[in-house]
Amino acid sequence: MTFLAIDVGNTRLKWALYEAPHPQAQLIAHGAEFLENIDKLADGAWAELPSPDYMLGCIVAGDALKRRVQEQMEIWEVEPRWVVPSAAEAGLTNGYDFPSRLGADRWVAMIGAWHRMLVQGPAQPIVVVMVGTAVTVEAIDAQGKFLGGLILPGHGIMLRALESGTAGLHVPTGDVCEFPTNTSDALTSGGTFAIAGAVARMIQHVQSHCGVAPKCIMTGGAGWKMAPSMSVPFELVDNLIFDGLLEMATCRFSNNAA
Repeated sequence: MTFLAIDVGNTRLKWALYEAPHPQAQLIAHGAEFLENIDKLADGAWAELPSPDYMLGCIVAGDALKRRVQEQMEIWEVEPRWVVPSAAEAGLTNGYDFPSRLGADRWVAMIGAWHRMLVQGPAQPIVVVMVGTAVTVEAIDAQGKFLGGLILPGHGIMLRALESGTAGLHVPTGDVCEFPTNTSDALTSGGTFAIAGAVARMIQHVQSHCGVAPKCIMTGGAGWKMAPSMSVPFELVDNLIFDGLLEMATCRFSNNAA
């Protein structure tokens, strides 16, 4: 039973086709498209793919974009299914005040990170960092409860905000350094250290709350940019949302079979 996982972010749609809805399933094909190009998927990257038997997707944009994606899926006979965060799923408990209002990408990434940690060793607290258009920093205790998380702007949003709100300030690309001596480096370093500082602060909060230092897992399209500037130990994972979607699909099939 083939499984199609779709991750629709603020900038790109990423997809992966697996032999089965299982974390150890073999990857058949994968790809990514910028959102402005998703209307070409049916005639392009998806045209030669076999029809998936099951699909589960994660989307942070609105219904209009979801409809565009589903229109491209009409070449197959597969029912579109999209993640809606719930009070609990796949071993994780959702501590958000209103669980369904949590971003689907945040929920899926946390599920992926939780199961990745369990495979590597005994349960422990974790901090999950996603670095993309926006940055999220999530806290999970050793019992699998999502305690809460931070949302802050990514590099691009920070720089554009400074450019639009500060007279005479233009945003070229700079380097990250400890003591910037030009505007370009100052902007790039400021944004990078703001994100690194938020992660370090959350790790402090989790250690104080749980009594033990958490494992830190980082993902997202811009995660590699942050890696050299992190002040805490971390693991960089490429496709944490796909990992989460595979875990969720496995649990849903097991529950249906039961």
